[in-house]
Amino acid sequence: MSASRIRWGIIGPGGIAKAFQGGLAGSKNGELVAIATRDPSKPGLAEDFPGARIVKGYDALLSDDQVDAIYVALPHPMHAEWAIKAAEAGKHVLIEKPMALSAFEIDAVLHAHRKAGTFAGEAFMYRLHPQTQKLADLISSGTIGDVRMIQSSFGFQMPGFKPDHRLFANDLAGGAILDVGGYPVSMSRFIAGVATGKPFLDPIKVVGTAKLNEEGTDDWAAAVLTFENGIVAQVSCAVMAQLDNVLRIHGSKGRIEVPDFWFAGGNRDQGLGKIDVILHDGTTDSISVNETGHVYSFEADAAAAAIFAKQQEFSAPGMSWADSLGNARVLDKWRRDAGIEFNIEKASIRKLTLSGRKLGSNGATIPKRDIAGVTKKASAVALGFEAFDSFSSGAILLDAFYEAGGNLFDTAFVYASGYTEKLFGEWHTNRGTREQSVLIGKGAHSPLCYPDQIGKQLTQSLDRLQTDYVDVYFMHRDNLDVPVGEFVDAMDAEVKAGRIRGPFGGSNWTRERMDEAIAYAERTGKQRPGALSNNFALAEMQDVIWAGCVTSSDDQWKAWLKERQIPNFSWSSQGRGFFTDRAGRNKMDNEELVRVWYNEKNFGRRDRAIELANKLGKSPIHIALAYVLAQPFPVVPLIGPRTVQELDDSIQALDIKLSPTDIAWLENG
Repeated sequence: MSASRIRWGIIGPGGIAKAFQGGLAGSKNGELVAIATRDPSKPGLAEDFPGARIVKGYDALLSDDQVDAIYVALPHPMHAEWAIKAAEAGKHVLIEKPMALSAFEIDAVLHAHRKAGTFAGEAFMYRLHPQTQKLADLISSGTIGDVRMIQSSFGFQMPGFKPDHRLFANDLAGGAILDVGGYPVSMSRFIAGVATGKPFLDPIKVVGTAKLNEEGTDDWAAAVLTFENGIVAQVSCAVMAQLDNVLRIHGSKGRIEVPDFWFAGGNRDQGLGKIDVILHDGTTDSISVNETGHVYSFEADAAAAAIFAKQQEFSAPGMSWADSLGNARVLDKWRRDAGIEFNIEKASIRKLTLSGRKLGSNGATIPKRDIAGVTKKASAVALGFEAFDSFSSGAILLDAFYEAGGNLFDTAFVYASGYTEKLFGEWHTNRGTREQSVLIGKGAHSPLCYPDQIGKQLTQSLDRLQTDYVDVYFMHRDNLDVPVGEFVDAMDAEVKAGRIRGPFGGSNWTRERMDEAIAYAERTGKQRPGALSNNFALAEMQDVIWAGCVTSSDDQWKAWLKERQIPNFSWSSQGRGFFTDRAGRNKMDNEELVRVWYNEKNFGRRDRAIELANKLGKSPIHIALAYVLAQPFPVVPLIGPRTVQELDDSIQALDIKLSPTDIAWLENG
C-alpha cells in the first residue's frame, strides 16, 4: 500500500462490481488492480474491468500481496464468509449492502476485522455523497423546523417473476427487504439521528409486513419505525412494484423532498444531489450540491481515508459499525414480522460455519475440568444461549464456543418457550458434537414444580434436544409444599432409565433443602443430589432477580459449599452488568442493577475489582469471573454472551489466577 493509493481487488464480476470499478476510476485514492472470478474465461471481463488482472478463485485474490483492500460484490449469502476470510488474510474490505444476512452475522464479521485490525465498511454509497451531508446541514439548521415524520421508498418493477433470479431466489436471500429495504431504513435512522444531534438513531419500535412470492421472498414490503424522539418513519421497498422513490422529511415548518436519494437523484455514474425544500408559508427552494463526481467514488475515497488514518470504520455520515448493526436489526425485525427465513439460514442447509468451513476441533483456549459424577471432562464455563431465535444466529456463537474449547451447554424446558433446547438439538445434530458435549437440562419450573412434571417435561426436552439423555439435570425451582423425597425419587427414576447420566440436583434450592434431600437419598439408597445451580458472584445479591431464586454468595453458603464440595453451576456469575461501565452509583441507573446490587459492600468490591483489573491489564468483569473460578470449592460459571466478541471477552478471564490473598482482598479490602 502506498501513501496515496489503495490497491483494490473485487470478488465477483457482476453489475455492482462494474459500478464500483467506475467509482474507482474517478476516485482520488483508489485503483482497481485485480478481480476474482470462478470463470476467468467468461467473455467481456477484460472489457468491463480494463487494466485489472483476472484472478481465478476468490482465495487467490486474498493471498495476492498486490491487493490492499477487497470489494465484496457477491450474492448476499456469501458476504459474511468472504468478509471474514478477508480479515483473516489481513485485507481491508468494503462489502456491498447488506453487509451480511443478519445483525448476528454482521457482528461476527466486525469481530473478525476488529481482531485483524483491518477496515470494514458497508457500501451504502449514498451516505458519502455530498448530498447526504447537505441534508444533515438543512435538518440541523432548522430549515423545516422540528422533524416529525419521514417517508422513504425504494421500489422498482421487474419484468416478471423468475424464481432462480437473485432478486427472487430463496437460496440467494432474494427479496426487496434485503436488496433495497436497507436504503430507506438507513436514511430514516440517519435523519432521526441528525434531528437529535447524533450520527444516527435506532428505532424503539419496528412493525413490518410484506407480500411473499412462491419462493418465500418478498415482492414488496413496508414497515413503520418509531423513534424515542417522537419521529415516525414509513419505509417501503419493492422488486415487483414501481414506487415513487422520493424521500420526504416532514417538519413543523415544512418538508424536504429528495428523489432517488441513493443515487443523489441520478444514476450509477452521476448524481447532482438535488434537494427540494417546501415550507408551509409557500416558500420553495431547489438546492443542488452540483456534484459531478462518480457516485461510487466517494465511498472509495472515504474508505481510503479511513485506511490511511488506521481507522477500522467509516466516519459519519458514512455507515459506522454501530450504524450497520442497528440497520440490520431493523431489517431482521422486518423480516421476522413478514415471516421470511431463507433456506441458507436453516439447520438442514447451513452445514458449515459462517466462514464457510466445517466446524473445527474442540480447542484448548477454554480449559476443561473434571466434575464429580460427569463421565466427560467439561469446560470451565458453561454457555447459556437464550438470546437467539434462529439456527443461523445461534450457531455462530455455539460454533465459536465449541472451537474455543467449550463443551458445556446450559438448556432448560422453559428457556425461550423451548426454543433453546430446539436450537441445541439442531446444532449438535448438524455438527455431530453430541458425544463431545456435556448437556445441562432443567425442568419443573414454577408453577409446575411437582414430581410428576420431571419425567413429562424431560420427555419433551429430549425430543427437542434430539438426544436420549442429559449429562446433568436440575429441578429449576423448589416447591416446599412437596416432601423432598418425592423429588429425589422422580429424578432417581430418570437416572435408572438412563435419561439422566450424571449428577442431578436443585436450581435455586436452600442449603437446608439440599441437606434434607441428600439425607433422604442416603437413607433410601437413591442417587444423592450431586449438583447445585444457585447464583454465586463477587457481588452479593441484596434482593433476588426473579421470584423464587436463591443466591449462595454469603459466608454461610461458602462454608457449606467448601464442606460439601458439591459443584455449583452459578448463574449471573458476573453480576449481570454490575462490573461493567453500565453500573454507577446513581439511583436512576438500570432498575434491576439498583435493586439487586447497589450497596456500599458491593461497590467496595467493584472498586477493588477495577483496581486489580488495571494492574493486570484486564477489565473488572474479568476479575469478577476469575473470582468465581478461584474458589476452594467447585463452581461452574454459566455465561451468556450474545456475540462472539462478548464470548472472547469472557474467555480473557480464564488466564487470571487469583490467590487466596487476592480473594480475601477483593471481598473485604
